[in-house]
Amino acid sequence: MQSDEQKIVQLFEDGDRALIAADVEELSRIFADDYVQYDESGKAFTKTEVIENLRSGSIRYLSMVSTSRRIRLLSDDVAIVNGSEDDEVEQGGRRSLLRYVYMDVVVKHAGQWQIVGSQLAMSRDQEATELR
Repeated sequence: MQSDEQKIVQLFEDGDRALIAADVEELSRIFADDYVQYDESGKAFTKTEVIENLRSGSIRYLSMVSTSRRIRLLSDDVAIVNGSEDDEVEQGGRRSLLRYVYMDVVVKHAGQWQIVGSQLAMSRDQEATELR
């Protein structure tokens, strides 16, 4: 039987694969209905907006590499996940390599962990790099 920490790691690995595959059904399971993501500029995106951006192809994740992840269980049903990742994305016909740090809040609903909120920030050591 997996520990809660192992289940959360699996949730994030499933999420990375789903973002790359633009698997909206899987992302609907991973993100809570009231999910909100704040990007590096502070703009908020709802679960519906994040999924629609993937479905429409306005953003595509070509690769995602987690470079760090730390899980802190705050209670039996709430955890905070901090980490960093390198993403290769395509948006508006341009490919870029983005290095982010993030903080996510995950909550256990009916025995299943889901991400309820995300805060993204550009890593200070690298700005977005456009790939040709």
